[in-house]
Amino acid sequence: MLSRNIQAKLERCLKLFPVVVLVGPRQSGKTTLARMACPDWRYFDLEKGSDRDFITADSDFFFREYPDRLVIDEAQACPHLFGELRGVVDADRNRKGRFLLTGSSSPDLHRRVAESLAGRVAVIELGTLKMNERYGLPLSPFFALLDSLPAEQHLAELKRLPVAVDTARVLDHFLKGGYPEPAAVNDDTFHAEWMAQYQQTYLQRDIRALFPGLAIENYRRFVSMLSELSGTIINRSEVGRTLNVSESAIRDYLDIAQGTFVWRNLASLERTVSKSVVKMPRGYVRDSGLLHHLVRVREKEQMFTRPGTGAAFEGFVIEELIQGLHAVEGASWTFNFYRTRGGAEVDLVMTSPKGVRIPVEIKFGSSTRRRDLRGLIGFVEQEGCPYGVVINNADEVRMISDKIIQLPTGCI
Repeated sequence: MLSRNIQAKLERCLKLFPVVVLVGPRQSGKTTLARMACPDWRYFDLEKGSDRDFITADSDFFFREYPDRLVIDEAQACPHLFGELRGVVDADRNRKGRFLLTGSSSPDLHRRVAESLAGRVAVIELGTLKMNERYGLPLSPFFALLDSLPAEQHLAELKRLPVAVDTARVLDHFLKGGYPEPAAVNDDTFHAEWMAQYQQTYLQRDIRALFPGLAIENYRRFVSMLSELSGTIINRSEVGRTLNVSESAIRDYLDIAQGTFVWRNLASLERTVSKSVVKMPRGYVRDSGLLHHLVRVREKEQMFTRPGTGAAFEGFVIEELIQGLHAVEGASWTFNFYRTRGGAEVDLVMTSPKGVRIPVEIKFGSSTRRRDLRGLIGFVEQEGCPYGVVINNADEVRMISDKIIQLPTGCI
């Protein structure tokens, strides 16, 4: 079983809250992580009919019998459970670490948790495998230093970062993505078949069950179209015209894709010195292996000739950064992209809990010319950032200018 970066945070939250909810895409390893973190707890799976019937037939009796040390898997299958849990928790409000719930493929899950368990619950998101998890390496020190050290100390430490993952393995992970089962088997034929089955299950089981009135064929075409639009600003009216559906339907489809952890919206950074900021969100398919499956890219050589690879790689690196910072135990960071109507652009702006902004430019190539960094350099000067970061497929850490540092992707 692969070690997960988020496990220490999960175990910490179990000591602080009565209920912890572990959310993420289906087949991302939530059940495995729950069993690793709580190996001697009782386990029930709400997608198993007998377990669901046992819990729902008489919930009062069930929680009297199992008042704590309980894992409930796929909790979104039983929506009223959250209301029941509130009463159980409030009957003994000071007891911590009683219930661990997992949930996937449900935009409704966060709303129900917020309504029923506010103040009683920690919600932790588990994505598909990050690079270091796939290769059995510890989380890069990059994330701990960002979250703990003052910004003025960052550059000195960043210069000493090890390149833990070489370019060949970076590209392999970018191509295949991070779903644990195909990553563990490491067979190309199995990987292709597994991804096809995953896509089919997502559309025909999860989405049909959650949204019985949804036009599945339209949504299937929309998901395929998203794979080509990953890393771009989505013009809902144009997408709607292409699919011959309304703009409001596209808005709903985007909400479904994000709520089921297929897509991540990255909001525009609007509170800046510039008054000409583009305010529309940008998004990307969260798992690069799923994206490459949808666009029928099966081999590394195809990535080098596909026009959308640069944008796909941006999304891949952004997800690596977000997952890494989510795994450290400090306070929350925020993530945005920046673009002005004049064309100045920064792929990612990471803002610390103290308001320090670290802009990041992402390049698929192994070298980056200074003239290609005018947007990044301009943003650092405009916003008074301590430094900017270029992440690419180079093989060494080096300074590009006084305030711009190059980090190979293998550093993160």
